[in-house]
Amino acid sequence: MITLTIRHTTTYRYRLPVWLGPHRLMLRPRESRELRLVSSDVTTTPAATLSWAHDVFGNAVATASFEGMTDRLSVASVAVLELSAAAWPVFDIAASAIAYPFRYSDDEWSDLGSLAVPLYADPAGRLAAWARGFVRSAPTNTLAMLKDLHSGVPEWVRYQSREEEGTQSPLQTLDRGWGSCRDLAVLFVEAARSLGLGARIISGYFYNPERQSSSGASTHAWAEIYLPGAGWITFDPTNRGVGGSVTGSFVGMTDAFPGMSVEVDVASTPLAAREALGEAGPDRLSAARLAK
Repeated sequence: MITLTIRHTTTYRYRLPVWLGPHRLMLRPRESRELRLVSSDVTTTPAATLSWAHDVFGNAVATASFEGMTDRLSVASVAVLELSAAAWPVFDIAASAIAYPFRYSDDEWSDLGSLAVPLYADPAGRLAAWARGFVRSAPTNTLAMLKDLHSGVPEWVRYQSREEEGTQSPLQTLDRGWGSCRDLAVLFVEAARSLGLGARIISGYFYNPERQSSSGASTHAWAEIYLPGAGWITFDPTNRGVGGSVTGSFVGMTDAFPGMSVEVDVASTPLAAREALGEAGPDRLSAARLAK
């Protein structure tokens, strides 16, 4: 088990004081069998009234409401969590889904809904044809096929950081031959959906304990595929691994907003401190993906 503290600060600066509209904050990590949230705290400068709710996917969402004018907005999140993900997980895929193609049960189809339907237009079937290129035979091993598709994304597309808002379409990413982590995740997910699989995008943080500087942590996006029996399986095409978003508005002059900055730091609790809490043994994870 590894204990991590995540500090995520987003700062907006304005040339002149502005009125801040409601901001939608998605910064609270989601708990799971492998991730236990010990504490989570979100603060803003200037101070805001936070109202919490859950969206349709079960994410905890805070709406921040502000009063008065300001020339600076800072949103700071500090979360402490315990991660117990296995370094080499074994996926207990149901017998009915070991070989592809397979059929989800009627209940699974109903629950997956739009997560099993491509969201981007592919009128000529280019993306579907590209995805089928990773299906070696019919039938074929489902997990092996997904690993081939997962490895194929970074072989076709090189990673490149991109500051622009939003994501490229899968065909744009293939045509350009480059994309950010979210672009690679969308390409993988849409390709999987074109093959009839349920898939979703996950956003959070990537942490590498072998890199002790702050550059060892960053916001990140990856994908998950739903397979009967095993549930949601993580695929990270950017880092070739298997196994905070802030939106809002302001009212002011058209040139009032010169930019923003984001600082992310993910640090593990020292071993001595963990032993004092009754934990023992070295960290055995070379990397940890923390869902939010």
